[in-house]
This record gives sequence, C-alpha cells and structure tokens, in this order.
Amino acid sequence: MTDRRPGSTRTRRGSTRSRRGSVAAERTTTVAGLTNVRTRLVGDREGVAADAVVGVAKAWATAWRTVRRLWGEVAAVVTGLGWTVAVVTVVAFAVGYRFGLREVVVVGFAGALLAVVAAVALVGRTRLVVRMRLPQHRVAVGDDAGVVVTAENPARLPSVPTTVELPVGDGLVDVAVPTVAPGGVFAEQVPVPTVRRGVLDVGPVTGVRADPVGLVRREVVWTAREQVIVHPRTIAIPSTSTGLVRDLEGQATTDLSPADIAFHAVREYVPGDDPRTVHWKSTAKSGALMVRQFEDTRRSHLVVALASRRAEFADDDEFELAVSAAASLGARAVRDGRDVSVVVSERTSEYAKRPSYAVHRLATVTPTRLLDEFATVGLSDACLPVAEVARIVGNDTAGISVAFLVVGSTVGLPALRLAATRLPVGVEVVAVTCEPEAQPRVLRVAGLTVLTIGYLEDLRQALHRTAAAA
Repeated sequence: MTDRRPGSTRTRRGSTRSRRGSVAAERTTTVAGLTNVRTRLVGDREGVAADAVVGVAKAWATAWRTVRRLWGEVAAVVTGLGWTVAVVTVVAFAVGYRFGLREVVVVGFAGALLAVVAAVALVGRTRLVVRMRLPQHRVAVGDDAGVVVTAENPARLPSVPTTVELPVGDGLVDVAVPTVAPGGVFAEQVPVPTVRRGVLDVGPVTGVRADPVGLVRREVVWTAREQVIVHPRTIAIPSTSTGLVRDLEGQATTDLSPADIAFHAVREYVPGDDPRTVHWKSTAKSGALMVRQFEDTRRSHLVVALASRRAEFADDDEFELAVSAAASLGARAVRDGRDVSVVVSERTSEYAKRPSYAVHRLATVTPTRLLDEFATVGLSDACLPVAEVARIVGNDTAGISVAFLVVGSTVGLPALRLAATRLPVGVEVVAVTCEPEAQPRVLRVAGLTVLTIGYLEDLRQALHRTAAAA
C-alpha cells in the first residue's frame, strides 16, 4: 500500500531533487572537460542564451571569411598606383571638408571618378580561349624559332580587343588580340631569340585587363610554362675524322685469348682447346698439334674534355667556340656508336671550404641528350684547370685511346703538355685551342697534337689533315 502521508511525499521529492542534482553535476563535469570552441564561448550559459552566443560567433566567422576573401580579391587587382590614389582620395575628402577647402575636395572627387572608371574596366570576363604551341622545343644557335599564340572565340558575340602577355626568356612580349568573330580564330607567331645557347622559359600566356590609368590590373593565366632548349652550333664531322686511333678495331692488351683479332703466337695443343684454332702448317712442321693464340682487344674509348675555367678563355665568344667544337666531337662519336666520355670541370660552390676535385660527365646516351646538357654548360672562376681535369679523367676512365682537350687561347703549350702527361701512356692526345678569327694551324710535339681553330669549320679541315698525316 502506498504511503499517502505528507511526510513520506516530501521524502520522495527530496530524493528526486537529489538525483537531478547529481545528473547536473555530472553534466557540468563532462562539459568542463571539453576543449572545443562552443564550451569556451558558452561557458555556464544554457538554453537560448547559449544558442544565441553560438549563432553570433558563427555569423561573425562567416562575415570575417567573406571580408578576407573580398580583400584578397581587391588586393590582387589593385596596383601600387591604385592604392596611392585611394589614400589621396580619402585624405582629400577628409581635409577638404574639415577645413572647407574646395580645391582639395575636387581632388577627392577626381580620385573617386578614377576609381569608378577602374571598377568599370574590370566588369565582365573574356570568352576567348587562348593557347600556346611550340613547333620546336630544341633548336640550334642561329636557327629560326617561334611560339604560336592562338585565340579562339567560342561565344556568339564578337570579342573585345585585348592584350595578352607572353614571357620569353628574360623578356616580355605583348600580343595584341583584335576583335575575333564568333567561332573565329586569331593566330600570331612570336619569335624566340636563339642568339645564345641555353634553356629559355616560354610562357605562361597571361591575359591582362586594366584601366587606362593603371589603377587596377587583373591577370588570367591560360597556358603552362614550356621550355625551348637552344643547342650550341655544331658541324658535321666525318666518322674517319675522329678516328685518330691507330687500330680502329681495338687496341691489344696483355690478356691472352683463344679467339680474337690480334694474333699473338702459336703454342702446343692443350686438352680443351677449340679445334678451330689448330694451326696446321705449324703442326706439319713440328710434328705436334699446334694452336693459335690471340691477344684480347678492347674497343677504342674516346674522351672529350672541355675546360670551363674562366681564366683559360679570353672572352665569352671564345668559350662559345670551344663549346661548339666539343659538342661537334662528342655528338659525332655518339652517332658512330663509339665508347665516348664527355666531361667538363665540376664547379665549386661559392661557400665551399676547398675546391672540388671532380669532373662533370655529360650524358652520352644520344646526340640530342648530349646537346641538351651542352646547352647549360657555363664558365666559372671556381673550376679546375685543364691539367687537373686530364688527371681525373685519366685515373677514372679505363681504356682511353684518344683524348681531345678543348681549351681557350690563354692556355699555353706548357700547360697543354702538362695535361698530356697526366693521361695514361699510349693515349693519343689532341688539344683543340679555340681562338676566334685566328689562322688554323697544326703543331705536333712529343705525345701531343695541338690544333688551333679560328672558326668552327676549321675543325673539320684540321682533323682531316691530322688523320691523313697519321
């Protein structure tokens, strides 16, 4: 039976309040342990007050993000002159109305008018589709090269005249695009300078919209950046011109072999020898079975070493002639399928504690790859002299038969003879001295042949004469 007495009722209500208090205490403890933004903003508030605080915080965050986005868009189009005019306009209005200076107020209205004109100039977006096409990504020095810029109008209305900017190397070319009819295409070829070898960055094509005064400027990037590699100028050298090797099939070694090209001697047959090597004439004379014995041969290895120390060249034109000569020799050897190593002296970092005694080997996989790397070779004060380059190449390269040392006119004969002595004994050393406009000549000393060329075409004739004399 339920107890209806007043005292018992108060006891049950008291126990209910006690349970509610414990739940509230547990909720407070749980909320106090959270670290999100809501708990920091709301605090001890509950109900409508807490929701109101959260709503105000969300609205403020949304408004702040919108203001930041708008400010970023404005800052991206307003130029330095535009900010200057804006500041002058505000100051002119404030000072003019404060002190009653009508002339200053007129300056403020003029600035406001310019701002309105600038804003109108940015209204709308172009419908043009602009593309860039490079007919050739690799050219030689002096060849014609260009990039084609096309603008297509896919809209139903004619386009308005506009200007696009095309970076070419260190320069910037403005391409004026006239009115393009609906569905029409406008194309213009922009020349690429190929006076000097190197790697030129072309693009991206950027559309520019600006007001007449230059207060605002909006850029639209349409294409990606591409590269044009300008190779050094080379000449065709006949394969026999590089063949200053006495034995084109290979040089004999001290290793003996039962089958090869270089014959060594005849010896008695040993079980296991190839019957095809039996020398029947010697067998008939000696009465014992005799076999032929050969010396192993190795393929002729060609080395082209280009000096890149600034002190070894009189000027940049002389170095360019040397690069062209080295590239011609290396490319011809690669086309002939020879074992070839093309090296330049390694550059030392400006902050290095000591010089770098190393050489940089260029890729000789294909002639094109080799010429790509020659496009970036440059002079440096912190490069090894040609004698040290020859020493490193001689120590690190096995089986060298011919070594071309391409140097400038400031390298004298003593330095060239020293470089020749740093290479292994038996190597045919040919020094190509580049001296623009000099008379070609050939000088032969012990273990060294010096070819002096004044023009790149002299290299072909000099190699012909040297090969014929050998």
